[in-house]
Amino acid sequence: MSVHLLVDFGSTYTKLTAVDLEEERIVGTSKAMTTVKTNVLDGFNNAMDKLKNTHPDMKEITAISACSSAAGGLKMAAIGLVEELTVEAAKRACLGAGALVNTVFSHHLSRKEIKQLKNADIDIILLAGGTDGGNKECILHNAKKLADAKLSVPIIVAGNKDAQDEIEEIFEASNIEYYIVENVMPKLKQLNVKEAKEVIRQIFITKIIEAKGIKKAEEQTGEIIMPTPEAVLIAAELLAKGHEDVEGFGELMVIDIGGATTDVHTIGAGFPKRSEVIFKGLQEPFAKRTVEGDLGMRYSANALVSLVSPYEFKQYSSYQHDIGEAAKKRHENVDYLPESDEEKEFDRALAKICCDYSMSRHVGQVEVVYTPLGNMYYQTGKDLTDIRYVIGTGGVLINNENAKDILREVNQKSNKKLELRPTDPIFLIDQLYILSAMGLLGQKYPKLAIKLMKRHLE
Repeated sequence: MSVHLLVDFGSTYTKLTAVDLEEERIVGTSKAMTTVKTNVLDGFNNAMDKLKNTHPDMKEITAISACSSAAGGLKMAAIGLVEELTVEAAKRACLGAGALVNTVFSHHLSRKEIKQLKNADIDIILLAGGTDGGNKECILHNAKKLADAKLSVPIIVAGNKDAQDEIEEIFEASNIEYYIVENVMPKLKQLNVKEAKEVIRQIFITKIIEAKGIKKAEEQTGEIIMPTPEAVLIAAELLAKGHEDVEGFGELMVIDIGGATTDVHTIGAGFPKRSEVIFKGLQEPFAKRTVEGDLGMRYSANALVSLVSPYEFKQYSSYQHDIGEAAKKRHENVDYLPESDEEKEFDRALAKICCDYSMSRHVGQVEVVYTPLGNMYYQTGKDLTDIRYVIGTGGVLINNENAKDILREVNQKSNKKLELRPTDPIFLIDQLYILSAMGLLGQKYPKLAIKLMKRHLE
């Protein structure tokens, strides 16, 4: 048996992982700058040359699988009725499919919002609204608005099934590319995103990668089967659950600190751990992903430091120079690598902020309500206090000797007692940058993917 090559066309680097299926081992890894602005195959070939040079005895490559977040990855808009319900359900469908969701609207679309949609850099619109048998007036209004706008992006309809026939007539008359799937929230607070996620992936495979100029890579690398964040989420779920006789790790978290975003993936039910706590709000997915577009080490550095005051920044670092200038330098030079101890210290501080703030936005919280009968406790979101493993990935963690110190920012904090953060997790590092590759491998060889992750997460 020969080598299976896993390829991740990332926004900054194209990463290769070669796996010998017979010997059940990773032969080697390599990376090169992604070259989507010229020919995406240039970066792939550069990484391939490195891999062959470092492993000249490597067996013949007979199978290639690929994922991609190049050219900005998959970008979506989510539209729903109530912000805390169908809008949130629509967002979770998009995020679970590996998309970045920067455009979100609730209730009736206005002319101003339609104009924003026209000007937004998005690949797909997910239109939700109403439980099955519930309100359909709002989703019909929004469908008419979208049809009149004659947008050129596909629209996935995932709302009240009672409105589907009328929406179909509206979009057919306007020559809109649309897909009708099951309601993402068929009953109040019930999440149902599986079909929507599958259609998002199919549109990504058949249309979006071609529009971004990545399609030409398929002739050499094989089909690009999913967005990179979805591959990471699949890997995390495999590692948590295990497969057949290969045991998993149990509940875990992956935090990926990148140049533009910080992604957090958690695998676990997240139900209340205490009997006196009552869950409220939308049902949480077992495999949950959130993306923070203002928390990044390079592209988003300016936005990141604007979140904290100079006093708050000192809680993360002893860096003495102008933090605004240091952030600006990174924003304007996204390939910048720090050399001095001071500059490395600033990067560590940025990474700590990414960890801390992304965790506050991802985890559940407990709200205390005072009543005549005593205190009532309500939980929204996931309780992650018992998470066993926190896995760090992304360049700043992989290349930092103090990665564990950075990851400790996900833990419970005395000034954030109502946040249901991990209490005493084991920290692991994706040192070889293989999580997305293992998500791809796990599509056909789940047991092997789990074994390799167990072996190489340090």
